[in-house]
Amino acid sequence: MKLIIDNLSKTYANGIEALQNVSLEIPKGMFGLLGPNGAGKSTLMRTIATLQEADSGTVALGDINVLKQKNELRQVLGYLPQQFGLYPKISAEVLLNHFAVLKGITNKSERKNLVKALLHKTNLYDVRKQNLKGYSGGMKQRFGIAQALLNNPKLLIVDEPTAGLDPVERNRFYNVLSELGEHTVVILSTHIVDDVKELCTNMAIINQGQVCLKGNPLQILEELKGKVYKKTIEKSELSFYKQNYKVISEKLFLGKPTIHILSDVNPRDGFTLINAELEDVYFSEIFNHSNSKSI
Repeated sequence: MKLIIDNLSKTYANGIEALQNVSLEIPKGMFGLLGPNGAGKSTLMRTIATLQEADSGTVALGDINVLKQKNELRQVLGYLPQQFGLYPKISAEVLLNHFAVLKGITNKSERKNLVKALLHKTNLYDVRKQNLKGYSGGMKQRFGIAQALLNNPKLLIVDEPTAGLDPVERNRFYNVLSELGEHTVVILSTHIVDDVKELCTNMAIINQGQVCLKGNPLQILEELKGKVYKKTIEKSELSFYKQNYKVISEKLFLGKPTIHILSDVNPRDGFTLINAELEDVYFSEIFNHSNSKSI
């Protein structure tokens, strides 16, 4: 089963073109959707999840016309939005059981076993009796993951899922998603490059409502081989280098900026060739796309 998105567009009433002819083919497994805040990721996720209408285009999950057969899609959808509310005075166990009822799991014994299994999977079983108002941000996020898995979804959408998770919780979440990706179409929408690097066999980068790049992360990295250079400079020199080189990223190291540039030839001038990372791919695509839009 594949998710096929074809020429999807959405313009809001204020004139912002959130999606511009977005086309993607997403097979079973982990698919990473990378982009900066405001790139259109959440708009795309909400549209696929049938929470808002598109202006034009089509979305299909197997035989399901997502934009027209919304109830059919919701029966096989798991969704963890970027922000979600919880009832603070109810325990995780009670609320997850309630959500299971709403999902149509009417057999009490089956529901009990499912809730128990998901609480274990998300490492919440020991605090299952605790009211949700006492949960940390990471614990609430893990509860959101648990509710998204209640109906054993064929399509799972997770929007900025690792926000608020510490490194241990993030690794646990990675393991859960990797396991699910063996049998499910999983879309991981994020601006955190490491999430995609750790998990995804396919990815796309979206910026200003348009798909800039799509493909296999390793193959994409190969295309940047021999083109990324770095140099540590003085802060006062940063403006000069931005004007004269394709600076795709900058980080402080011991108080000084270390810049990465994109160049087809060796720029010399103290630059060192480095192995491209997925973060370099991300920044280079955002750089190129933003510059092409401004011309």
